[in-house]
Amino acid sequence: MKFDIDEVLTNMLSAVKKSVDTDWPFAKETASDFFQSRKERLELLTSLRLTNQLSEEFYEARILDEKKILVSELHAIAIISKVMAQNAANAAFDVLDKAIQLALGIVL
Repeated sequence: MKFDIDEVLTNMLSAVKKSVDTDWPFAKETASDFFQSRKERLELLTSLRLTNQLSEEFYEARILDEKKILVSELHAIAIISKVMAQNAANAAFDVLDKAIQLALGIVL
């Protein structure tokens, strides 16, 4: 069976898309960048494994490393999203505060 890294990466990205569901717009660029930047490394690892130049244990350890890196990058999106939500809420309530202060005649 032929191994096509581009097809596999497309399928991996599709799996991420399905998994994050409605948060896909936030995750799309980061996940796409991750797979593109890791393409050569993943291709090398899988090629070496498919030709038995890497042991199963070594291969699994390296793939686990790659998975941890992706998890970290996706966590960064979640943190940014939380920060964006916090900033949006802060901005909204700042408007309310300023409107109240203005109504009370408090000089800003």
